[in-house]
Amino acid sequence: MRRLHYAWVMAAVTWLVLVTSAGFRATSGVLLVPLQQDLGWSQALIGGAVSVNLVVYGLGAPFAAAIVDRFGMRRVCTIALALVAGAAALSTRMTEPWQLYLLWGLIVGTATGAVSIPLAAIVSGRWFERRRGLVTGILSASNASGQVIFAPALATITTSYGWRAAAGTVAVVAIAIVAPLALLFFRSRPAEIGLLPYGATVPPPPPAPLVNPFSSAIRTLVDVSGRRDFWLLAGGFFICGATTNGLIGTHLISAGHDHGLSEIRSATLLATVGVFDIAGTIASGWLTDRVDPRKLLFMYYGLRGLALLGLNAALNDAGAGLLAFIVFYGLDWVATVPPTVALCRESFGAERVGVVFAWVFGAHQLGAAFAAWGAGASRVWFGSYEPAFLFAGVLGVIAAVLSMLIGKRVMLRPAVTAP
Repeated sequence: MRRLHYAWVMAAVTWLVLVTSAGFRATSGVLLVPLQQDLGWSQALIGGAVSVNLVVYGLGAPFAAAIVDRFGMRRVCTIALALVAGAAALSTRMTEPWQLYLLWGLIVGTATGAVSIPLAAIVSGRWFERRRGLVTGILSASNASGQVIFAPALATITTSYGWRAAAGTVAVVAIAIVAPLALLFFRSRPAEIGLLPYGATVPPPPPAPLVNPFSSAIRTLVDVSGRRDFWLLAGGFFICGATTNGLIGTHLISAGHDHGLSEIRSATLLATVGVFDIAGTIASGWLTDRVDPRKLLFMYYGLRGLALLGLNAALNDAGAGLLAFIVFYGLDWVATVPPTVALCRESFGAERVGVVFAWVFGAHQLGAAFAAWGAGASRVWFGSYEPAFLFAGVLGVIAAVLSMLIGKRVMLRPAVTAP
């Protein structure tokens, strides 16, 4: 038997880290109703804290990617997981809204930004020459896997023992299970252990000289911000975040509660989204190696928008229509990541793909923050999530159109002068 390439060990440990990171972020959606009932905080107030989390998480990702380049994956990810554990443990004692904003908004948002989806681009780009799209899809599916594992489990713990027990569970998992694995197995590049990337026959170019990570992240943003493709990718991913983590990930349990569904059933629906997303995202990675990624994004965003337009009616019925939405939305949830990473690599090069995608991912989280707050505000102002669902559906159709313009030159017809 041929020896297992260490790239697959890196992929497995990265997947586990990303799964738990996604589960930590999903905690806010599970705790929304219990915090409202126990402490009297409104959906808008709690949604504001989730928005802070998502903004810090997203905007911190480019700097985290640059910090990983400077200090290494093992050190950065271990420290980040320790911060998550500390903030989750302290949150069991919180009684004031500012504590929620500080612990779950600022600290957890910053820490999970260091162990987020841009790691998938870094690991697949550095460790894999072959199967890169497939590995990106598998690692991207970790977001859904986190929902599958954590959402129903945390909802059950919350129902049986209270929300503080759920927060304590997050702390224990982060510090006792995941952080030690990152410390033991993470390596930044194959060359550190004398290997080539999986499937490579020649060594990759040497990494760029170590520089200040903050200046590196800013310089990369300045370099790419003059490119039209960057804004098309970022705009599409803004809408992607708004229609997934921000809207459905944060408010589906609360919306189900409005329609008479129990917290555990709503959390199970959210977990079911994750089950189908695992298959959808891995399939998307496989397709990205074979199909124009622009066409894939057009299909994913367009169908997602149409599904959101019918979500409120599906919740009213709570039957086959809702099940169909959950299955379809699951297949589509994070399927956008592999083609987006591929287009970042195509447009801006392999060496910068991690930081560039992190900036694009930052736009994703800004969109998620916008929707997390906006959907909560919609519920307070109109007594319903329906306006938020309809608006998000229209945004999905817009993202589909933007995707087809990536990499296309706009040809302006010259003015015709009268004879």
